[in-house]
Amino acid sequence: MAIYKWIDDVGSPKLAIRYVERIEAYCLGMSHASERGRRRDDVRPGMRAVGFERRATIAFKVEDDRVTILRIFHGGRNWEAEFA
Repeated sequence: MAIYKWIDDVGSPKLAIRYVERIEAYCLGMSHASERGRRRDDVRPGMRAVGFERRATIAFKVEDDRVTILRIFHGGRNWEAEFA
C-alpha cells in the first residue's frame, strides 16, 4: 500500500502500521453506515468520497449488498483527476 510506504519513509514502520490499521477499521465499519461521505457523481457515477482523519480521502461505491472501496488517497493529491 502506497500510504504505508509514504508514512514509513517519513515516519516509522510502527506509525505506518497503526495508520493503515485505522483506515482498515474505518472501511470495515462502512457496512453499518455506508451512506456517509458525499456523493461524487461528477467524478464517477455512484461514487461517494469521505475524508479520513483530515489526511486521506476514501473513494467508494455503495451497492445493494456491499460497499466497494475504489481507492484511498493520502495527503493533498488531486484524487479527482485520477478517476478522469
